[in-house]
Amino acid sequence: EVQLVESGGGLVQAGGSLRLSCASSGFTFDDYAIGWFRQAPGKEREGVACISSSDLNTYYVDSVKGRFTISSDNAKNTMYLQMNSLKPEDTAVYYCAADQTPCNWYFFRFPSAIDYWAKGTLVTVSS
Repeated sequence: EVQLVESGGGLVQAGGSLRLSCASSGFTFDDYAIGWFRQAPGKEREGVACISSSDLNTYYVDSVKGRFTISSDNAKNTMYLQMNSLKPEDTAVYYCAADQTPCNWYFFRFPSAIDYWAKGTLVTVSS
């Protein structure tokens, strides 16, 4: 059974930091890119960052570049998203996702085609 389990969401003040984790099981981790999407109230789901498990290639959307860092511990089949300098506009439910699409802008192009999703974790940034 495929599982993606997130942890690390919560409430933080603007300028603060949080680290999200996504532990995976049930599929060959090295064959997949793992990424984060987020969805704010009343808005569409949008991509945030992804990482290729095989070569650790990363991709970030412009709004988080320089503030968020994605990393992977392949020995633990776990991916992390370190979020620094958080802003109120980062408030959203964050979803971990895995797909065999390479990690680049196309990974985020069709969310409905993503192979596996986690349930989501809420990140709230207060002003």
